[in-house]
Amino acid sequence: MTTEYTKPLPVPANVELSKPFWDAAKRHQLVLPRCNTCSKTFFYPRERCPECLSGDLSWSDAGGKGRVYSYTVIEQTVNRAFVGDVPYIYAMIQLDEGPRIISNVVDCSIENVYVDMPVTAVFDDVTPDVTLVKFRPV
Repeated sequence: MTTEYTKPLPVPANVELSKPFWDAAKRHQLVLPRCNTCSKTFFYPRERCPECLSGDLSWSDAGGKGRVYSYTVIEQTVNRAFVGDVPYIYAMIQLDEGPRIISNVVDCSIENVYVDMPVTAVFDDVTPDVTLVKFRPV
């Protein structure tokens, strides 16, 4: 990135729980928490499996493919840092692995986004330390 990123960045509530996710994103890789007891893959990162409550968890590679489950178009922002970005697509993505993740759909006009649209993960290196996972149409 050639310009300085000045917009607010996501700050994880529990840095240790989500650190593997953010570290993988920096490597342009999408990973998801997975239960070693019941094999459920889930998102968001947490201390226990939402299916069986086991604490025996690991991280697994995700293919980065999915579909738009739901979306909205943000046309107005309360944060001045994002004024130049509107309108933009804010979506819930149903990943092929099962979990849903909220992100932006990029490289797609607001007229062309639709529910069930196939998407793939892309990685936006906004600073040397932070990479955001976004999605674009396949």
